[in-house]
Amino acid sequence: MDFSLRIEKTLQDAISKAGGPPCPPKLAAALRYAVFPGGARVRPRLSLAVAQACGDRFPVLADAAAASIELLHCASLVHDDLPCFDDADVRRGKPALHKEFGEPLAVLTGDALIVLAFESLARSASEAPDRLAGLLLLLGQSVGGPSGICAGQAWETEDTVPLAEYHRAKTGSLFAAATVAGALAAGAEPSQWRRLGECLGEAFQVADDICDVTADPEKSGKPASQDITHDRPNAVQQLGLEGAARSLQALLHEAMDSIPPCEGAQQLRTVIAVQSQPFMPKGFGQRAA
Repeated sequence: MDFSLRIEKTLQDAISKAGGPPCPPKLAAALRYAVFPGGARVRPRLSLAVAQACGDRFPVLADAAAASIELLHCASLVHDDLPCFDDADVRRGKPALHKEFGEPLAVLTGDALIVLAFESLARSASEAPDRLAGLLLLLGQSVGGPSGICAGQAWETEDTVPLAEYHRAKTGSLFAAATVAGALAAGAEPSQWRRLGECLGEAFQVADDICDVTADPEKSGKPASQDITHDRPNAVQQLGLEGAARSLQALLHEAMDSIPPCEGAQQLRTVIAVQSQPFMPKGFGQRAA
């Protein structure tokens, strides 16, 4: 079973439980709409790739951890698109959830997905109960303060925003959770895997900043120039296009160098290189890889 099948099956099971009777039908439909069809599932794929590199001794737990991170990511997208934040009309090539179901249900759907992430992970505890507390703590820290995705969103309300700290919280926190969770679920020492996730998360955000300035909305499936519209920090605005490209390359190189010694290190480098290329801005993919 490849990563895609493992991820989609675990997500399907989670959404089926959360959206089954007696769940209100509209909430059940909104939960499924928020998660399927998914994007590239970058974070859960990364988590499973790390688990595999570390031996993947507890695959059920690894699957649950990876899916939980994706559920948190989907929740963040639902909330990000709301009128009080990005006021986006489109997500993943279809109407944003609040456009399809209304704002009240969008808020509730995002909240329910956050709770579902922790519930789904708890259900998997029987395979390795000694690892559950660490995984739950990791997920909580990746979402809240002081440096989770909520903190990343909150930086946008500040007068002065340090770009690296903003990227590290807004995007890097879930990427770091993905690498650390993969190692922890597999029974490996987790702390040495954090820097890999942080670097990849920051790189992904820099790539997204470049795409926000240069990409065609019809191809990307989301609006362009959102950072300028909402007066948000953007790597291109602060570093210039070439400076942002150099930052992107440096982060990807540091990510590769940060992979701890393990049996699957080389295979993991190959997975990261291959999966990074589709998300690189046009013209930078080969250089960054």
